[in-house]
Amino acid sequence: MPPKLSAVDAHQTVVKRVSRKQDDETHGGAWKVAFADFCLALMCLFLVLWLLASRNSERMQQLLKTAGADLIEEGQGLSSSLASGSRGSMLDRNPVPAHGEVQMKGKSTQSSNTEQPDADPRLSKSRYESAADMRELSRLIERIAAEVGLASNLHSAITPQGLRLMLHDTEAQGMFERGSASPSARMRELLRKLGPLFARMENQLIIVGHTDATAFADRSAGAFTNVALSNQRAMSARYQLLAGGMAEETVLQVSGMADRALLDPAHPQAAINRRIELMVLSSQQARQLGAMYGMPAGGLQEAATPATLLQRLQGQLAPYQPAARVTP
Repeated sequence: MPPKLSAVDAHQTVVKRVSRKQDDETHGGAWKVAFADFCLALMCLFLVLWLLASRNSERMQQLLKTAGADLIEEGQGLSSSLASGSRGSMLDRNPVPAHGEVQMKGKSTQSSNTEQPDADPRLSKSRYESAADMRELSRLIERIAAEVGLASNLHSAITPQGLRLMLHDTEAQGMFERGSASPSARMRELLRKLGPLFARMENQLIIVGHTDATAFADRSAGAFTNVALSNQRAMSARYQLLAGGMAEETVLQVSGMADRALLDPAHPQAAINRRIELMVLSSQQARQLGAMYGMPAGGLQEAATPATLLQRLQGQLAPYQPAARVTP
């Protein structure tokens, strides 16, 4: 028989020590939620960076077409991004349209215009020769520029060579990204709208690129210069015209003049000096320009013969030689 417990022993308080391990197990999921939020924020950050990088895909496509390099500001000037590493898009870059693709696009545009002759009734003729013709063409192109919001960026002039179209920068907007051959969205739209227009004309074009006098940071002999940049911009403008449907035979010459022909010589870094010029040549001027770089009269071998050159020089100097003195 068990012993009887006293009143003190029967009412003895039992103290139970609770371990904090069980409390940690009960509330230990908070850190997991915080970690999940951190991972979500990190994923959003990478998504934003990916979207920012994807904006460069079209720019890189243009630069690949013109065999150039994207340019970034560095210090007091500009430098090529080829020297500072790739900053291209993580998106897949579509290949540059080949010669056949551009030509087929131009043919399809021409065929659609043929099937629908009233698609562009504003083009009254296929060849523009006189000053009145060039003035009519100028008004048409000015209306197209106004439709895309580039009325203040276009200046035209009628010259003895033809119609001179100057697509220049302003303080409000530029034709190309600074230091780059990638055209702006409005410049690209304008050139692609001019492509079908020039496709229906028989006149030939000269495309000339111009820059301001802002120098690049790298001044070494093999560095990227404004000469290369102006050439790349002219080639980029040519591509946009071809992508719009213009035939390749329309372009007679593509060149870059850098800052050698400033529109505002008093302010060599002014925005108006950065421009692309399209010279719509008359038939006579196109023939003269082609003959200037064509085969010399008499053939290449005859022109290169020293005896022939000496004979021509003597013939030119004959009227200025004194008469032979007769000895009595």
